[in-house]
Amino acid sequence: MALERDLAAIVGEAYVQTAPALLSAYSCDGYTLETGRPRAVVLPADAEQVAAVVRRVAQEGVPLVARGAGTSLSGGATPPPGAVVVHLSRMNRIRAIDPANRIAEVEPAVVNAWVSRAARPYGLFYAPDPSSQQACTIGGNIAENAGGPHCLKYGVTVNHVLMADVVWADGSRGRVGNLAGDPEGVDVLGLLAGSEGTLGIVTRAWLRLVPLPEASATLQAVFDRVEDASAAVSDIIAAGVIPSALEMMDQLAVTAVERGNFRVGYPLDLGAVLLVELDGTAEAVWEEAEAVLDLLRRHHVRFARRAETEAERTLWWANRKTAFGAMGLISPRYYVQDGVIPRSRLPEALRAIGDISRRYGIRIANVFHAGDGNLHPLLLYDDRDPDEVRRVVAAGHEVLAVCVALGGSITGEHGVGLEKRDDMTVQFGPAELALQQALKTAFDPAGILNPGKLLPRPGRCAAESWTAVAAEPGSG
Repeated sequence: MALERDLAAIVGEAYVQTAPALLSAYSCDGYTLETGRPRAVVLPADAEQVAAVVRRVAQEGVPLVARGAGTSLSGGATPPPGAVVVHLSRMNRIRAIDPANRIAEVEPAVVNAWVSRAARPYGLFYAPDPSSQQACTIGGNIAENAGGPHCLKYGVTVNHVLMADVVWADGSRGRVGNLAGDPEGVDVLGLLAGSEGTLGIVTRAWLRLVPLPEASATLQAVFDRVEDASAAVSDIIAAGVIPSALEMMDQLAVTAVERGNFRVGYPLDLGAVLLVELDGTAEAVWEEAEAVLDLLRRHHVRFARRAETEAERTLWWANRKTAFGAMGLISPRYYVQDGVIPRSRLPEALRAIGDISRRYGIRIANVFHAGDGNLHPLLLYDDRDPDEVRRVVAAGHEVLAVCVALGGSITGEHGVGLEKRDDMTVQFGPAELALQQALKTAFDPAGILNPGKLLPRPGRCAAESWTAVAAEPGSG
């Protein structure tokens, strides 16, 4: 227990947790199919304490996992057995809002939604908006390079982080990036974004803020067929309109959200619902809204309309953003995937997912960022049935192989974590994986930072049964 005593000396005895009941709360994140019990949970108060904790843990060669709100969905925050979890929840202050330079200076446990709330009086907001933005924190957003509905127009997290203070694997401290937002030499900040805590721990970040739009409009369209909704998505982008958000839900997803707390009144026999949000100057928004409504009506839409009030617009978005949680109303458990495909291949991807659903005998609800082809198939299952769990995991791997086969990726915003690490062999060849491992080793020679995440295990690959799928675009 010498390590635990030393950690208590650094952060205070009250901020080192070793009780089994408390450790159980840190056994996984939003990806619940794999768990691991940590040795201890440490809650530092500032960057100096983080650095001291990392130095002491590094002396022991013990695995170390940084954790924020635990909302991640790929096992990125799940500890290896015996690891030390550095929980950053005490570092939750917005240090400054600089309206002149449009910058927010924040600590890593600041909740995403707090940033826009603090910036709003200055006519500014923070654009990346994951569906978990009421709970997820900035440090985790950077680790996962989080996205969200409005990233179609504004970009993902890496596009909005200017500078960061970091604690490295040996406990040293550094600063990467600059307030001008222009990388100097190798873009180390760009490497950190999406590295899932395997390269360093962010202890402070300077975020880019953008002006609140003068006006916005939200459009809703209900289709009898998913294919028609998908074709409408492609035509909107082809017409030169870049919505701030372009979201779709299929019939099963709508069945769930219409049982939730934010019921819109969607007809339950629909094929798909599309939400389109436009923002900009009042004149431009009005013109684009009319143009998009005209485009939607060319695609056999059952009806298309514009939100008439702010309350109506807020309800539509609350309905969409609670889709994942609403799955609990129609299934004991769900397993969410996060593949990306070119938006023009949405119909092929959804047909393939439908076929996978039938072959594996599981229900799959589709909720996704249609504008940038970021799919979120929700595979519904009962965790009391081991065979159904096995089928769900196998089906999830096959969904990812389809995405790669269609020219896409195994993840858009949820990260690789534990869940997809062996699927990296579908996405990348041996030379590319070796390069990524070399980068990890350069930053973390002892391999203590979030080990076992992101990169495939030696000698392991995704199941061979997915090879044929990956070789034939549109198969499955």
